[in-house]
Amino acid sequence: MTTGADIIAQKLHAAGCRHAFGIPGGEVLALMQALDEAGLKFVLVKHENAGGFMAEGGWHADGAPGVLLATLGPGAANAINVVANAWQDRVPLIFLTGCVDQGEAESYTHQVFDHQQLLRPVVKASFSARHGALDAIMEKALAIALDGQPGPVHIDVPIKVAEAETTETWSKTFQSAPTGTAPIAGTDLDTALELFAKAERPIAIAGVDAVNEAASAAITDFCLKHRVPLVTSYKGKGLLDENHALALGGAGLSPKADGHLLPLINKSDCILLLGYDPIEMRINWRNPWAEEAKVIDVTPVLRTHGMHSVTATLRSAVAPALEKLSEARDPDKPSWPDGEPAQVREDLDRAFAPEPTGWGPGRIFHMLREVMPADTVATADSGAHRILVSQIWRCPLPRQMLQSSALCTMGCAVPLAMGHRLVDGQSPVIAFVGDAGLEMCLGELSTLRDLKIPVIICVLVDTSLSLIELKQRSSQRPNVGVDFGETDFPAVAKAYGGHGVWVENDETLRTEAEEALRRDGFTLLACRISRRAYDGAF
Repeated sequence: MTTGADIIAQKLHAAGCRHAFGIPGGEVLALMQALDEAGLKFVLVKHENAGGFMAEGGWHADGAPGVLLATLGPGAANAINVVANAWQDRVPLIFLTGCVDQGEAESYTHQVFDHQQLLRPVVKASFSARHGALDAIMEKALAIALDGQPGPVHIDVPIKVAEAETTETWSKTFQSAPTGTAPIAGTDLDTALELFAKAERPIAIAGVDAVNEAASAAITDFCLKHRVPLVTSYKGKGLLDENHALALGGAGLSPKADGHLLPLINKSDCILLLGYDPIEMRINWRNPWAEEAKVIDVTPVLRTHGMHSVTATLRSAVAPALEKLSEARDPDKPSWPDGEPAQVREDLDRAFAPEPTGWGPGRIFHMLREVMPADTVATADSGAHRILVSQIWRCPLPRQMLQSSALCTMGCAVPLAMGHRLVDGQSPVIAFVGDAGLEMCLGELSTLRDLKIPVIICVLVDTSLSLIELKQRSSQRPNVGVDFGETDFPAVAKAYGGHGVWVENDETLRTEAEEALRRDGFTLLACRISRRAYDGAF
């Protein structure tokens, strides 16, 4: 017997999905069973929001779309935040919700509302599952989720569609769309080739689309061949090994970093945007260069953000566009003859050096980067700590620092780390989170315990919403609603079956981090820092 749920589950398996995350309800029991029988391990979480971030962490690890399952009503509503994150942060997520059958919905109202109407503003598409069309719906859903800029797709599955037997014929493979790139041609190409060929001070800015296109090797070869310095968004960290002299690190939220990078960008006579989506950037990246600046935008999609001017647009994947641009330029042509990028890199190193004396977040991040292996995957929650660690933490490869950098939501770092470690099973994983952010998802420590995976959590404890408090002071507003009491996080970690410790000095941090790398279960490093420890830090 084949049910509608079986077809949905088998199509997800054919697309490479091996995990599903969520919280069950009576309306999704058939879906859960079908997912399990199809070979997708169902991971029970304590909140749908965390389940979606775990699904994203898994996608970063193996490239398969994430799968999130929620029941009707409150289950679907709980997931809105993580679905919106997938929409803004370009994450392919298949969101399955259970619902009552259409006829019943006309007269039975308990927990019933229109899931599709709620979700449509934050998904690429929303489908209502129907017998006879399940194969087509799943093909569409997966293709849409992965096409262009990836994103979430919602499928509402009525109980009878999931549970009832069907005679529908369906393909047990996922017929993915062709991935070939259309030829690049036209006047914009001619303009771009001329601009790059003549440029004496070219600079590149790369972002999330380049990461999702796996364009790191092409960008690295291009930058090294033509000595082009590279700035990335936070999601683009590691597209060029950040230990390389041409890598100028991530940008977008740090005024201190922008103070060095934006003047350099404005000295450039050819700015190359390589899969760069400014959705990650703060407001001073709105019109960051002069109207007459020479800007080449390599983009897979139509850019409608209106954030900045562009001279030539190449609708293309990054790699083939760089190949054409490279052919137009003499590799021996000098680049930045006065050496300004090297000076900026030195200035940035000094600006984000560890605190010269005492104890603070910069010192914590530098030491942990020193202790943790090169292949470590770091995740960062939203807050003051994220801005600082994103400037300090150097990534040799892409997808080695995961965060919500478009929606910038809290409560993401711990489940992102959990999902990546669960699916990858090899690379060490460390989550950086503020004390308020960790309080948002403390329940997932029990999920971490049950999964028996060695995630390291570094929580910065200052009993304040530091970033908001900084903004209050900078705008001369009173301190309102940003301070709270101190939680005994090591005791909480122990209660949830992990190892927790207070950390207030270099020696303890180094020792505990090294021991955490050898531990089978999770470790929580509760790093106490002073109030206002981030003043002037970023």
